Amino acid sequence: MWKWEAENAKGVIVMVHGAAEHHGRYKWLIEMWRGEGYHVIMGDLPGQGTTSRRDRGHIDKFDVYIEAVEEWYKEALSYQLPIVLLGHSMGGLTVIRTMQEKQLKINCMILSSPCLGISEQTTPSIFLDLASRVLNKITPSLRIATGLTPSMATRNKEVIELDSNDSLYVTKVSVRWFRELIHATVLALINIKKVPDVPVLFMQGGDDQIVDKRKGKEWFDQLDVTDKTYKEWHGLYHEIFNEPEREQVFDYAKRFVETQLSINVK
Repeated sequence: MWKWEAENAKGVIVMVHGAAEHHGRYKWLIEMWRGEGYHVIMGDLPGQGTTSRRDRGHIDKFDVYIEAVEEWYKEALSYQLPIVLLGHSMGGLTVIRTMQEKQLKINCMILSSPCLGISEQTTPSIFLDLASRVLNKITPSLRIATGLTPSMATRNKEVIELDSNDSLYVTKVSVRWFRELIHATVLALINIKKVPDVPVLFMQGGDDQIVDKRKGKEWFDQLDVTDKTYKEWHGLYHEIFNEPEREQVFDYAKRFVETQLSINVK
């Protein structure tokens, strides 16, 4: 994991990246939080980024993601400051599953286009879905192309160019990884009542081509917490913190966090 510290910090943001990516893609967001007085803790999830070339795009169990986030959270505790969990896409799903299983003591969480279902554009055919169930038992480490492209995630041309030349960007995932992801989305809904009563900001790109925003909204509507906010950014693609309008998105998230921290201080 890595830590970026701010002067006179008022809180800690623990960030969790999405599928196929890594912490290096969050430089802008990290600096934005630091500039507002927040320490940031982040790492690369197992099988992603710099963690392992041999296992890149593969996991045996989704639980390894939960264990990684719990480790980052424990590091955040050492600052003795309010803690915010922020997860994007699969990272959002990981945050949800972590909170369901570990009941971490945090001040609030932010979900950025969380993966609670895959969009029709990226959902495999019925044949491939059935095939993956069989292959998961026979050759779980078999890699398959994700079919995702940088231009599906964002309209930001600068980010698209960087991603197109990023050697850490995962383009193939294992059959086991795919099945574990699908299983985790099912568990996120089944165990929705296990989400502790902490404030939740759920932000969704209106023109998301990667996750099924309808599934996300259905999950949000069933979420039973005292304070929850749903914000759909019309016209934005999946990576709302990378879109041309990202400063507006960040300001919205920052105001949410500041509101929650002021409430907790009282």
